[in-house]
Amino acid sequence: MPMKPIQLPEPPSPTPPRGTPDIFESGVHTIVRRAVVIGNGFPSSENHSIGLLRALGLSHNHLLYRVTRPKGGIDAWLQWLPLSLHKKFHYLFSVFRAFSSKSHYLPITSHPSGLSAILEADAKHIVNLARETYEKEGPLLVVASGRDTISVASSIKRLAPDLVFVVQIQHPRSHLDRFDMVITPHHDYYPLTPEAQSQVPKFLRSWITPREPPDSHVVLTLGALHRIDFASLRSAALTWQDVFAHVPRPLLVVNIGGPTKNCRYGVDLAKQLATSLLSVLGSCGSVRISFSERTPQKVSNIIVKELGNNPKVYIWDGQEPNPHMGHLAWADAFVVTADSVSMISEACSTGKPVYIMGAERCRWKFTEFHKSLRQRGVVRPFTGSEDMSENWSYPPLDDNAEAAKRVHEALAARGWKLKI
Repeated sequence: MPMKPIQLPEPPSPTPPRGTPDIFESGVHTIVRRAVVIGNGFPSSENHSIGLLRALGLSHNHLLYRVTRPKGGIDAWLQWLPLSLHKKFHYLFSVFRAFSSKSHYLPITSHPSGLSAILEADAKHIVNLARETYEKEGPLLVVASGRDTISVASSIKRLAPDLVFVVQIQHPRSHLDRFDMVITPHHDYYPLTPEAQSQVPKFLRSWITPREPPDSHVVLTLGALHRIDFASLRSAALTWQDVFAHVPRPLLVVNIGGPTKNCRYGVDLAKQLATSLLSVLGSCGSVRISFSERTPQKVSNIIVKELGNNPKVYIWDGQEPNPHMGHLAWADAFVVTADSVSMISEACSTGKPVYIMGAERCRWKFTEFHKSLRQRGVVRPFTGSEDMSENWSYPPLDDNAEAAKRVHEALAARGWKLKI
């Protein structure tokens, strides 16, 4: 089968402003030229923020701060607590351990997962940065993502409301007015739908968040924000050309995640996936399979056992370099397990065929996510009867661009604008 040439659209080229410099046009105090990212140490979460900055043109002018939790030992049982409460318990247990062992030091500062690591992202430090540099650099854009970043981001907004514009990505559950903007997937509002309300006992409904429909400062996306755009795909196509240029086509890329509380599966789905992949091998030139860090060993073992010796199949062993970007750029089609909103969103940003495995095993807001994708014609279920040489397409998902547009509009309403 002849190789299909890869064609990626040219990335949009922002036109630099002409005329008088910004400082004379509207004043330095109205120009946003830098950003702070508050992350939680998880790449999937931090990619939401980086993706938004890429769409805004600020990806090369930002600082990264991290809010991290202690891990290991009793801390593994405290992950469900709010971060501030977790820090207090960690401190108390550390003091108790030091006292009970008659040690003369506290493991807070010496332990790599101690309190010092948690306080990497400090609201007062970031506020001082905004104040000290405001006269020269102007306002500061703060972008945070994930549950553990909420308290830091909201504190920054409270302490310096006139110096910062704070964007919180992923639904903060309550008190959305603590932020200038909230960006979250549409399916996070599934609890307000009649279908969801029918699944929740009446006495528990007041505890289910969100409790109110989104207002004007809440931006709803279909999927997750991420770092994939035309420019990154084009760069990846060149970087990985030597690896993929001569791979037999069509190339099917399979991304396998792991079960979650809302998408439960195990060896049964792994066996079903292996059987379906064997059924479509005849219409594939080659298949490349990747597992995520969440993939259970029992799931990966079945895939390797059933497909590992097939000459058309390559299974990435998890060693660097990670071919993920090369897969996104060079694949002709994707099969993705239903558990990961991020992996699905990235694949759907390419405009190429995306097949979902295991959506019927998902529940709660994940059902709404998959339903929305199917209704838009972006994904299809993977059954094993597909002809992988069939090329169907759709307008690529571009939640990043829509979110960036809303940020621009909100800044303009305040009298600010971005300096790209």
